Amino acid sequence: MLLQHKSLLILAGVALLGGAWYVMSGSPTTPSLITTAAATGPEAGLVETLLALRAVKLDGTIFTEPAFLQLQDYSTQIVPEPVGRANPFAPLGASAAPTASSTKGAEIFKTGQGGAH
Repeated sequence: MLLQHKSLLILAGVALLGGAWYVMSGSPTTPSLITTAAATGPEAGLVETLLALRAVKLDGTIFTEPAFLQLQDYSTQIVPEPVGRANPFAPLGASAAPTASSTKGAEIFKTGQGGAH
């Protein structure tokens, strides 16, 4: 039983060391951040797309096309609902009007009284 656990630990250690070696054995040279060559790869496609988008002219002719006119509105009408209580945290049956005890904390901000000046 102890031999099985040792072999598992050794196998896990070898796998961990192999993974660390693989991660750290990357390319020793770092690529230059400054390039003077023309954009290639994904950047070239991005530049072409941006140039194509620059040529797009926005006008209202799309709203008169038959494909746009055949679109249907499937939205749901929003029905106005009554507004809830003025203080949703007040106990049920309590009035929404402030009382002397509920405004006690606000007194510290009044000037001329025992709070901050």
